[in-house]
Amino acid sequence: MRIVFTGSGTGGHFYPLIAIAEAVREQASSKRLLAPEMYFLGPDPFDQQALFENKIAFVATPAGKVRRYFSLKNVSDFFVTIRGVISALISLVSIYPDVVVSKGGYTTVPVTVAANILRIPVIIHESDAKPGRANLFAAPRAYRIAITFDTARVFFPKKVQDRIALTGIPIRREIAYVDAQGAQEELHLDRAVPTIFILGGSSGSQRINEVVLSALPDLVSFANIIHQTGKDNFTDVEATSKVILGKSEHAIRYHAFPYLNAQSMRRAAGAATLVISRAGATAIYEISLWKKPAILIPIPEAISHDQRTNAYSFAQTGAAVVLEEANLTPHVLASEAKRIATDATLVQTMGEKGGAFANPNAANVIAEEILSIGIEHASTTSKSNV
Repeated sequence: MRIVFTGSGTGGHFYPLIAIAEAVREQASSKRLLAPEMYFLGPDPFDQQALFENKIAFVATPAGKVRRYFSLKNVSDFFVTIRGVISALISLVSIYPDVVVSKGGYTTVPVTVAANILRIPVIIHESDAKPGRANLFAAPRAYRIAITFDTARVFFPKKVQDRIALTGIPIRREIAYVDAQGAQEELHLDRAVPTIFILGGSSGSQRINEVVLSALPDLVSFANIIHQTGKDNFTDVEATSKVILGKSEHAIRYHAFPYLNAQSMRRAAGAATLVISRAGATAIYEISLWKKPAILIPIPEAISHDQRTNAYSFAQTGAAVVLEEANLTPHVLASEAKRIATDATLVQTMGEKGGAFANPNAANVIAEEILSIGIEHASTTSKSNV
């Protein structure tokens, strides 16, 4: 059996595919099937190491982006997408997979179009409360549609409603569960105060970093801070924090990192009393599995159409509060963080409500469907070639 994965160039699209690949291999082994051959098609590999570790071959496939605003690049990128469809057709004819799994995003369009032309079954997964354009475009011809928020269902055409399943987001096993003691020991955290874990997305957030730095004196007065700044922002944030906290008796409570690998992420989450994060769907799902209360700061809708909807959908469960970026000030952030993190009952209640939101079995549910469809397609193809 051969399986093709495709997803846009962000961690929120890429790593759920890795989680699915892990589950596919595990289930294939338990069912005593031959190990599937797996491929990732897209403009770039995003994380070459993760692909290598999961025995997924990368096949370069160009894709053009359609911007929501006027740009001449939309014209040139249209032809890039056409070239991508031709490239994907050639690659898929060569591989001839039994199923294509698409995570959405503009980079998936050439691959799903090519798969439709070749009548290869396509499964799409939508993480957000409001589906993206690539998945809405692929939906009418999709074999199955997996969603994370039930509110996403109404955006899809009526004729595909019977193909939709509420599965949740596949999360890699290595970060789905927390390490309660690792960060305490590694960072020598002050056990007398709560710990706040701050995430700005896979690339960091300059706006969140700026507000956090301004709020640092207040934040470290009542909590340890573990702050993922983003690789490009780390040097400036670290230098500025040393100036701001230079004379503070609690300066040792602040810990900045450019990027956290899976083990460090698991440890930081285990130590966290409260998580402050952007509102990407994968980040929300990870927080939910960690059973931690959250303050969500969605990217403004002018930049990202989905995060605000995600944030409020999750907040409705009682697991999180939402701070709009337009209203975000150092005082508001620090006071809201203190209100939650220093109230043990509130921390427990919000964490439990968040834990009820996630489905830890999402990857296995999707993997089982992939194998079922793949086996059926392989059998049909074999018969047609007889």
